[in-house]
Amino acid sequence: MRHTYIVERLFDGENFHNDIPVTVEDDRILGFETINNTPQTKLKGLLVPGFIDVQVNGGAGVLFNDNPTLQGIEQISNAHIGYGTSSYLPTVITDELAVMKKAADAVSEALKAFSPAVLGIHFEGPHISSEKKGVHSEDYIRELTNVEMELYAREDIGIKHITIAPEKVSPDVIKTLVKMGVIVSLGHSNADYDCVIKAVEAGARGFTHLFNAMSPMQGREPGMVGAALTSDECWCGIIADGHHAHWSSLKLAINSKPKGKIILVTDAMPPVGSKDHKFMLYEQNVYRNGNKLTLKDGRLAGSALDMATAVRNVVKHINICLPEALRMASLYPAQYLGIDNELGRIKKGYVANFTLLDNNNKPISTWINGTKIHQIH
Repeated sequence: MRHTYIVERLFDGENFHNDIPVTVEDDRILGFETINNTPQTKLKGLLVPGFIDVQVNGGAGVLFNDNPTLQGIEQISNAHIGYGTSSYLPTVITDELAVMKKAADAVSEALKAFSPAVLGIHFEGPHISSEKKGVHSEDYIRELTNVEMELYAREDIGIKHITIAPEKVSPDVIKTLVKMGVIVSLGHSNADYDCVIKAVEAGARGFTHLFNAMSPMQGREPGMVGAALTSDECWCGIIADGHHAHWSSLKLAINSKPKGKIILVTDAMPPVGSKDHKFMLYEQNVYRNGNKLTLKDGRLAGSALDMATAVRNVVKHINICLPEALRMASLYPAQYLGIDNELGRIKKGYVANFTLLDNNNKPISTWINGTKIHQIH
C-alpha cells in the first residue's frame, strides 16, 4: 500500500526540511515526492527517524526477566513505542540459564511474528564482576561455558548483544563471540585499563551505561571509564536521566569521543509507560521517586527514562543541539548495531520507521514498518 505524508517539518538524520512530501510504500520510504492517485495526509509537527534503544529491561509494568514471553515483549514494546522508540533490544539481566533461554525463545517468536520494534536481544550478564554487579544478583553471576555459548550461537534471535566483564571473559572467547556475530559490550566490570584494551582489541565494540558499574578513571589507572573514553572506535551508551551520571560527566564524555560514538539508552524498567511506583527485582522492592528508581538502601535499579525524554534532557542540560541529540537516539545506535543501511534516517529505500514530535519535542505518533501506531500516553 502506498501513502504520501505532507510533513510540516522533517529531520532526515542530517538536515531539516519544511513542507516536504514523504511517500511510503508498504514498509519502505519510496521517496520525497507526491505521486498521482496516492492518498495524502498532512502531518503537523516535526517528523524524525524512529528512536533505537539497545537496553530495555521492561515497561508497562513488565520486567522482561520475570515475563520472558511474546506477551511480555509486546507489552514492553507498546510502552516504548508510545515514547518514540521504533526499534529496541529487549534486555535480560543476570539470571539463571532457564530464564535466558526463555527470553531468547520469546525474541525468536517475536521476530517470526513480525512483532513491532523488536530487533534482537541484549544479554546484560551473567558473565560480570561481583564487585561491580550493581543490583544484579550475585546468585546468578557465573563463568561463560559451552552451555551459554550454544545460546549465543543461535541464529533465530536477531541482533545478539552481550554485556560482559573483560576480566571474566578472555580475549579469545570475545573473538569467538564476535565471529559468531555477537556484538560484545563491556560493563559491570572492575577491570583495569590494560585488561579492557585487550578486550577492545579482541573485538568488543561498546561500553554499557558509561560511568555506571565500571572501574573509574584515575590519574594513574584510567580504568574502564578511561578505556571507554579513549577507544575511539567504540561506542558508549549513556543514561541521560540526571541520576546515573552528572550532566558535566556526560558532557565530558560527549566532548571526548569522536562524533557519533555516544548513544542514548534508557536502561528502562517496568515503570516506563506505567503508573506503578513499586516493582519487584530479585525478590526486592524497587521504589520510584519521581523519575528515580532505587532499592530500599538507595542503590539505583535501572531507570524510569524513555528515549524522547533522554533526547530532551541532553538538549536542556548539556546544550547538545537538537539534530545531534536526535542522532544520538537513532542514527548512532543504528551504526553501532550495524543496521544504518536501513534504519536511523528518513531516506529513500530505508525502513519507514519515524516519529512525529510536537513543538515541545514530545511524541505524537510513531510509525514502524510503514504502519502508524498512535501514542498511548
